[in-house]
Amino acid sequence: LQVPTVLLETCHAYILSIQTFLPDCNPNITSDAKVGIHQLAGAARAAYQTVLVNSPPADEKERLKGLIKEIRTVEDELLDL
Repeated sequence: LQVPTVLLETCHAYILSIQTFLPDCNPNITSDAKVGIHQLAGAARAAYQTVLVNSPPADEKERLKGLIKEIRTVEDELLDL
């Protein structure tokens, strides 16, 4: 349970870092940074799915679900959804 949990947390942190960096990003590589967010989001969702298979405690599941929701919000903003 520790490995996928740490992976999800790490992806979440990197996504937020890239989101913070985007306004200062070189316009020529903005799309690359956004693609990086989507790739990290996919890895985070896969890790979350692995966590679910291991039946985490309810409070941990809710905490991780919150991270996934934050990631989804970042992606939705990038995609203008």
